[in-house]
Amino acid sequence: MKPARVLFLCMFAGQAALVALAPILAEMSRELGLATATAGQLRLVSGAAGGLAAVALGPLARRVDLRNMLSGGLALIAAGSLASAIAPSFAALAAAQIAIGVGLGVVLSAAVAAASDWAGSGRGAHVLTWTLLGQPAAWVVGMPAMGAVAEFNWRLSWLVVPCLSSLIALVAVRRREPAPAASRLGVSWRIVWRDRKVAAWAVGELLAFGAWGGTLVFSGALFVESYGLSPLSVGLLLALGAGCYFPGSFLVRSRLETSAGPLAIGLALALAAGMIAFGAWRPGAALSAVLFGALAFLAGGRTLAASAIGLEMAPGDRMAVSSIRAAATQFGYLLGAGVAGGALAVGGYTMLGISLASLLAAGTLAPLALARPVRPSRGEGRDQDRTLTGFGIGVGVSTR
Repeated sequence: MKPARVLFLCMFAGQAALVALAPILAEMSRELGLATATAGQLRLVSGAAGGLAAVALGPLARRVDLRNMLSGGLALIAAGSLASAIAPSFAALAAAQIAIGVGLGVVLSAAVAAASDWAGSGRGAHVLTWTLLGQPAAWVVGMPAMGAVAEFNWRLSWLVVPCLSSLIALVAVRRREPAPAASRLGVSWRIVWRDRKVAAWAVGELLAFGAWGGTLVFSGALFVESYGLSPLSVGLLLALGAGCYFPGSFLVRSRLETSAGPLAIGLALALAAGMIAFGAWRPGAALSAVLFGALAFLAGGRTLAASAIGLEMAPGDRMAVSSIRAAATQFGYLLGAGVAGGALAVGGYTMLGISLASLLAAGTLAPLALARPVRPSRGEGRDQDRTLTGFGIGVGVSTR
């Protein structure tokens, strides 16, 4: 199977486990006797576990190749999904989320690194795009399936999509030939963090993923609690909205080489404005679904542009950059779930939208404020100057 397809399946499985809470959060909260905001903090557990797992991947990558990393991560997601389905209490469910979080941290790190390492000459942008599209595909395909099954029992949702898709991806990964350890990609966090541009990029991604993660966790509950929709209806609406992620990614891919930085900034600011509207303006389910689709469109473009920027900042340390990105994703989701849950408890969905938009705006401005300006030396051409400016952290993105 081609690398793009294998990595698409890996990211699909990881995202399916990540978003499984969205269509079932309200139903699960009622059965366990919890407030929706409290139950949503399960993402704190999995986010912390995933972030720590991504941080620990540096030393591990010196001995384990990308194929075996992905295999281990997918196995943990499958086991955690099974444990979530049979969890008798909130505490047991939280414990299962630890396995899912660790597995997700490993899969996100290894899959993005493999998109660069496994791609043939001239195929890097193509493979990276399809790898990242595995995540919204989990919404489009998995969300309706999980919502439909949740009509009978929310526990079955964990088995139908996250567990099954993880096993399918695991089989696909195991069919690839073993490769040398990932250390040849570069796994030294010390080297990467010495580069202030990369550190600033990572801070921005942490805050941006926090905003998007908080939106994902509570979007299903917004539809249920605002409009009284069933889990199946919520799953369908979220799937339709998530389908907009695809055109957002494809439209941005064609402009990565020349405009990645400005695109990332513009899309992020538009996304922040949309988050405020999504939380505060709820005249009907149809309009909220349209707004969610707009958010997915913008998020698709922003994520691809920012990911490409990060990978091209340190081409000799792509495994380390991928691990940083995965850690930022997981810790960001942890941050987003905490901020969104607190805002929801204090001021409802209007405050939730405002708080997440503020988080994303901060993530957009952080790289500009933290990155050290780079001035080309005398004799260097305008092309290099254009490459090092515009985003504050380097925007010359190769599509090789």
